[in-house]
Amino acid sequence: MGTSLGAGAVRELATRVGITPTKKLGQNFVIDPNTVRYIIEQSRVDSDSIALEIGPGLGSLTLMLLEQASHVIAIEIDPRLSEQLPITVSEMCPELAGKLEVINRDAMQVHAGELEAAPSALIANLPYNVAVPVLLHFLAEVPSLRNVLVMVQKEVADRLCAGPGSRTYGIPSVKIQWFGKAEAAGNIGKNVFWPAPNVDSGLVRVNVSHPYGHNEVLRREVFQVIDAAFAHRRKTLRAGLANFLGSPAVSEQALTTAGIDPRARAETLELEAFVRLTEAISELRLSGR
Repeated sequence: MGTSLGAGAVRELATRVGITPTKKLGQNFVIDPNTVRYIIEQSRVDSDSIALEIGPGLGSLTLMLLEQASHVIAIEIDPRLSEQLPITVSEMCPELAGKLEVINRDAMQVHAGELEAAPSALIANLPYNVAVPVLLHFLAEVPSLRNVLVMVQKEVADRLCAGPGSRTYGIPSVKIQWFGKAEAAGNIGKNVFWPAPNVDSGLVRVNVSHPYGHNEVLRREVFQVIDAAFAHRRKTLRAGLANFLGSPAVSEQALTTAGIDPRARAETLELEAFVRLTEAISELRLSGR
C-alpha cells in the first residue's frame, strides 16, 4: 500500500478541479495517508475483492483500494470529482487505471443492475447527513456484499453498534441487524480531514450474513413496524403502536401473539422480536381481526 495523497496533493487537486469542499455535499477529504492505510487494513479487502466505494472524492482511499482489490467501482455525485478521479489514477498509478469504474450519480439512485460487476465489499467515507440511508440502501440493493466498512460521525457509529437497552439503541441499531452484525472498528479524529469537521468519526464494520434471507417484502414490512415502534419510544409498545395498528387493543393482541410484553418499550427489543411482531400483525390482518 504505497500510493497515497497527502495534504498538499489533496489541496492541489482540489484547486485544479475548482473544488471548495462544501458541507452541503458532506465533502471532508481525508488528508492523512496513515489513516487511509488503517481504513484499508480494517476493510479486509484483498485481491479477490470487488470493492464498491461511495464518495471517493479526490481519491485518497481509491488509490490504495485499487492496489488491494481486483476491481473498484466508485460512485461520486460531484461531476468535477468523478471526471478527475480517472485522471488522477492514470497520472499516479497508470497500471491500475483499468481496474477503476466511476459512476457519476447520487448513490441513493444507484441500483445493483447498473454495476458492471457484483461487489463483495463496500468501503465509504459517508456524509454525516445521509450515512444511514445510504448504508441501508446498498445493503438491501446489493446482495453480493459480504463485508462493509464505513466511516461515519461517531454518534452514528455508536448507534449502529448499540445493543438493546442502551441509550443509543434506536432505528439504525435494529435495522442493521437485518443484514448482519455491526461492530466498531476504530475512532477517527477531526484533524485527518480537510476541512476538519466539528465532530469525531468512527469506523463501523458490518459482517454481512443476511440472517433473514433476501425476502424484500418481509424486510419492508419489518422496517415499517420498527419505524412505527420507535416513533413513540417513550411510550409502551401497546400505546406506541396503537395508531399504526388501529387501536390499543389490536396493538396488545399483536404483541401478545408475538410473545412480547405490551408494557415493553421499543429500545428493549432485538430485531428477532420485531420480525415476530410483524408476522403476528400479518396473521391478525389476514384473519380480519
